[in-house]
Amino acid sequence: MNQNQQQELSSHTLSVMRKHKDTVFRLLFNDPKELLQLYNALNNTNYTDESVLQVKTLEHAIYMGVKDDVAFILDSRLHIYEQQASFNPNMPLRDLVYIATHYTEYIRDKSIYSTRLVKIPAPRFVVFYNGTQKQPERMIQKLSDAFSVPDQDPQLELKVLMLNINKGCNVELMSKCKTLREYCLFVQTVRDYTQTNPVEEAVHLAVEDCIHNDILRDFLLSQKAKVIQMAIYEFDVETEIRKLRESEFQYGVDTGREEGLIAGRAEGQIIGTIQTCRELGLTKEQTMAYLLKNTSVTQKEAEHYLETYWQ
Repeated sequence: MNQNQQQELSSHTLSVMRKHKDTVFRLLFNDPKELLQLYNALNNTNYTDESVLQVKTLEHAIYMGVKDDVAFILDSRLHIYEQQASFNPNMPLRDLVYIATHYTEYIRDKSIYSTRLVKIPAPRFVVFYNGTQKQPERMIQKLSDAFSVPDQDPQLELKVLMLNINKGCNVELMSKCKTLREYCLFVQTVRDYTQTNPVEEAVHLAVEDCIHNDILRDFLLSQKAKVIQMAIYEFDVETEIRKLRESEFQYGVDTGREEGLIAGRAEGQIIGTIQTCRELGLTKEQTMAYLLKNTSVTQKEAEHYLETYWQ
């Protein structure tokens, strides 16, 4: 990645990636009323008493500064919901970290060395995808897909249901959950305004537009300042990541051309990402987190690239 490309990146926006920020999705669905509506829509249930929910969302940064979006216990199951604006093939691995942390908290006052079986809530993992890359309506991501050696009968497995919640997808689910449907409309409204306006202005316009059109009206009126701040952050990052990926791709193309290797393209993208993150002041751990979230490399591969190209 050349110097001009690096200068085009917003150092301010990327600097906020060094620590986790709350999102509009997280703020919206950490409300037990809205969360129960979403659960009912997903599971064809009719719960009305919000007290049946035990919200367990992690409030402190964990592995590499990442925390889950929404977590709760209901029907003796621990549900972990995540919203993703970019496809992440490593969600099963991330959810493995999340569930291990939740279980550690859950058994804090219990002894796993007891002769009695320690009961734990069964886990359920759902990702709500609303990125701009084309993805199927519904897919299952499996932890075993990341294993270096294929295993016909994996001793450890974790499955994540990814639901595409973009316009025209999972229509039945959207019809059952008004809040999720309106959240998606809000996101699309912001994206539409960013086509002709700077992100900050686009967010303000989208919020006013949605309030006027009765989209998340009560939520936006009561949480307006927070929503605007969070949405500006989210869409700033989305824009900068898109620009970063375009630059990384060009770097990979150039590297592949110079070396005469198609494989050089993918490797060039990774090398360019590492160099950019380092020059922006991110630590190795933060760069590792970015690679795992935004590329298809495994943790072992990411460690190799960091060891080789960090200097």
